[in-house]
Amino acid sequence: MNLALATDADVPRLTRLVNRAYRGDSSRQGWTTEAHLLDGQRIDEEGLREMLAAPGAAILMCLGENDELLGSFYAQATGPKVYLGMLAVEPQGQARGVGKFLIRAAEDYGRQHGCTVSKMTVISVRHELIAYYERQGYRQTGATEAFPTDPRFGIPKQPLTLLVLEKPLT
Repeated sequence: MNLALATDADVPRLTRLVNRAYRGDSSRQGWTTEAHLLDGQRIDEEGLREMLAAPGAAILMCLGENDELLGSFYAQATGPKVYLGMLAVEPQGQARGVGKFLIRAAEDYGRQHGCTVSKMTVISVRHELIAYYERQGYRQTGATEAFPTDPRFGIPKQPLTLLVLEKPLT
């Protein structure tokens, strides 16, 4: 596995990966699907470009042989915290260490930018995903955030809340 930083030229393939990993029938091939919770897309090209353009932001890509895109993870360093989001792994390639590889790379990205805490939000009813992140050292803070209402990020099938998880980077 190789690590690369996404550029604008990677946006089309990143958009396909993220949507395959989170939504629709293809996402059901992996364990990280949100298809039972949300309809619609997870992200569009415009949204990814906005994320890439944010100050302190990067999309980390895990590449396999022949630069095959295996997974991606968003990181944005802001002050003492690095926000991590939208971990996406090719559904048929899950449970092979790509997620752990990207989590470690994103935490390193935060450290390189002077961050001392890694923060993420997870849908509160995604118990298996919360447990996965807890096995990676993340802890629930007790804080919650509202789920985005912009349909560009999906249309909830039920009321959803985001839990805030953090991990010290020391």
